[in-house]
Amino acid sequence: MGLRCDPLSEVRIAVIGLGRGGGAVERLSQIEGTRIVALCDLRDDRIKKCQEELKKSGRPEAVVYTGGEEEWKKVCERDDIDLIYNATPWELHVPIALYAMKHGKHAVVEVPAALTVADCWALVDTAEETQRHCMMLENCCYDFFELTTLNMARKGVLGEIYHGEGAYIHDLRGTKHNKNGYHNMWRLEYSKRHTGNPYPTHGLGPVAQIMGINRGDRFDYLTSTSTNQYGLTLYAEQTFGKDSPEAKATYKLGDMNNTLIRTVKGHTLLVVHDTTSPRPYDRIHKISGTKGYAVKYPEEKIALDPHAHEFLKPEEFKAIMAQYEHPLSRYIGEKAKAVGGHGGMDYIMDWRLIYCLRNGLPLDQDVYDAATWSCIVELSEHSVENRSNSVDVPDFTRGAWQNAKPWPVIDMKTVFC
Repeated sequence: MGLRCDPLSEVRIAVIGLGRGGGAVERLSQIEGTRIVALCDLRDDRIKKCQEELKKSGRPEAVVYTGGEEEWKKVCERDDIDLIYNATPWELHVPIALYAMKHGKHAVVEVPAALTVADCWALVDTAEETQRHCMMLENCCYDFFELTTLNMARKGVLGEIYHGEGAYIHDLRGTKHNKNGYHNMWRLEYSKRHTGNPYPTHGLGPVAQIMGINRGDRFDYLTSTSTNQYGLTLYAEQTFGKDSPEAKATYKLGDMNNTLIRTVKGHTLLVVHDTTSPRPYDRIHKISGTKGYAVKYPEEKIALDPHAHEFLKPEEFKAIMAQYEHPLSRYIGEKAKAVGGHGGMDYIMDWRLIYCLRNGLPLDQDVYDAATWSCIVELSEHSVENRSNSVDVPDFTRGAWQNAKPWPVIDMKTVFC
């Protein structure tokens, strides 16, 4: 924990998986101290688009790897790369990250970092063995309201944070059934074979950071329950016909999953997943403390003692948000909004990652966070399949959480003076 590696004057990067990774190429090419060395994808159109983006940014073309399912191994084996940016489908997250670290590269990986507890341990063990960074790219930790509530929590404004809620509620019925979309339709195939919460980290990550998980507290056990499945079948019937193979297929993933996690200190987190219902996008993000409450969806609101029976009035809310704006968003927020990437949080995440690597600093999210947040995928499924009985959550820090301190709020004035 708190791993520091030698500073890199320039971070030489390979991006593998240019569907979601295409946006990363655009963002990284606008961050000082980066060089995109290699691009890897099965689709030539994605590679061409990324090369055009590099040219537009005044960057040289990258070396291209394509045409085979294991071209990524050649990328990891190069000796002129520091960072593997892994934006591939879920089943490739762990193999690429492990191979990258074993070849001396820092590895960052899309969410979730792993799908099984065994693979979570593999990431932890390999990161420790190689002393390479392994970070999950949980961009929601860098959204503006989430950063502000993190700052408020660190400064004690909300008191002791004893309960939090997060979610990934996103209507993906059309995306899952899109035959021209993701390679091998991996999202849909996963929904056929698994239940539980397959995508917990968007809602979970920001709340876990605020609550000091792995740094003063840790997950103890969870219980999870799911509804029956309706959405994918109904969508398939309406889109392809009731007699279509898509409509007759069996989908195991329940429409709505609720996973309740209890920590060693007696705090709780509720994590919700629903990607197959006709509902507006929602990550929930609720923070309950002994002095106040914050909620993001459908509208950002804060309530504070001694008047916590009602939310702050608009002018009071605006003042609180300005007072406790996180130094990261204050420093880089406007450029982040201009560059884009889910409203700017992707750029803040990438900028902060590169800054830490260039300055030899620990990363805001480490391999223990990646493992702890991602293991909910398999553990929630075990609980659902066992009548929602509780399931223990492993301590991936091997006890180090007891003496670890929550990440401080970064003071950019101090850093840059």
